[in-house]
Amino acid sequence: MDDKTKSIVAHITLIGWIVALVLNQGDNKTELASFYIRQMLGLILLSIAGSLIPILNLFMWIIVLVLWVLSLIGAINNEKKLTPYVGEYFQDWFKGL
Repeated sequence: MDDKTKSIVAHITLIGWIVALVLNQGDNKTELASFYIRQMLGLILLSIAGSLIPILNLFMWIIVLVLWVLSLIGAINNEKKLTPYVGEYFQDWFKGL
């Protein structure tokens, strides 16, 4: 599987993220796929954290949805585009992936 496909698969639910993570190990590891695996882990955790606060629940889901779409567009275009405001943090926090 090429790096663009792994990047797009990482955006398809938690299961897709796990599949992309497993496929992006060892000799098959690519920088683009690793970039989007880190971005999506951050968005997944952000959505979970947002769902824990009932007052912010809908607001956070809308924000995460917009960030997810922007990230997916970058993956489809085969470009490393940071998620606005939080992407740099995700890349730094999850650099081991």
